[in-house]
Amino acid sequence: MTALTLGSAINAGLSKALENDDTVLLMGEDIGKLGGVFRVTDGLQKRFGAQRVVDTPLAEAGIVGTAVGLALRGYRPVVEIQFDGFVYPAFDQIVCQVAKLHYRSNGRIRMPLVIRIPWAGGVGAAEHHSESPEAYFVHTAGLRVIAPSNPQDAYVMLQQAIASDDPVIFFEPKRLYHSKGEVDLDADLADAPPMHLARVAREGTDATIVTYGAQVRTALDAAVAAEDDGISLEVIDLRSLSPIDMNTVAASVRKTGRVVVTHEAAREAGVGAELIASITEECFHYLETPPRRVTGHDIPYPPSKLEKHHVPDLDRILHAVDLVLERGAGSSPTGGASAATVEGGVR
Repeated sequence: MTALTLGSAINAGLSKALENDDTVLLMGEDIGKLGGVFRVTDGLQKRFGAQRVVDTPLAEAGIVGTAVGLALRGYRPVVEIQFDGFVYPAFDQIVCQVAKLHYRSNGRIRMPLVIRIPWAGGVGAAEHHSESPEAYFVHTAGLRVIAPSNPQDAYVMLQQAIASDDPVIFFEPKRLYHSKGEVDLDADLADAPPMHLARVAREGTDATIVTYGAQVRTALDAAVAAEDDGISLEVIDLRSLSPIDMNTVAASVRKTGRVVVTHEAAREAGVGAELIASITEECFHYLETPPRRVTGHDIPYPPSKLEKHHVPDLDRILHAVDLVLERGAGSSPTGGASAATVEGGVR
């Protein structure tokens, strides 16, 4: 095992894929000589050459469109979108071509294309550089949507995504790029859990927290803090947002009877809404209290001075846990919380 940051684990995963398959190539803005704005691809162009680690113009629609053509001709392109908010110019290519060609061709065309997106906030950047657009892609049939939360998963799941014949949106939580973890660089992909499976990041008995990406770290911190009050929280790391592993989620909710879903993206029509709808359908008779969501607010991403009020933190998650456990003052449906608090992202 080797201690690596999440960013270094992604670099190692890309390197391994380039080594093992000559049809793999990387494309993106400043990913070659510069090594990417987050230095995630640092050293790869020097090692594999400019023909396989390609610096592109600033043109996301052109980058993804070119990658579609390469995939059609038998390559496995890995595209980097420099920031989450820059994916929107490529939206037409992703939704109308990348996601549809396999279906449109009656299965004759494969689209082995990975789109890497440094994603979400918490790094002091402005809007357009701190977006959480995952719901758009989850809603688009024909795409796999993946969001690792730790270096080991980032290393393995990126290689699995590149090896897949399906197009994959690979969200990288940028505020975890420098977080370290143990990585098995010799891990055999054949022995690794499939990338669509969720994992139980922490076992518990009193309530379930379901989340993904950087919020997994926050949820685990909340579970540690709750333990001081004698509360045992189970944390589910979804890992895959499309498809969602409802078997793992439902098994946990049936065990605890209470659930909080948290993500950084806006609340309305977010991934959390779909999760709670599915949980209610599959686990209704096991639920002791209504599920709760802890999310970003329904606003454009705020200036860096205010992002601490936007990104769900430990206190907001623990407040939601109190609500589902019916702890605290009052017997109202909100456990005594004000309407403003409920509308502000815990609901």
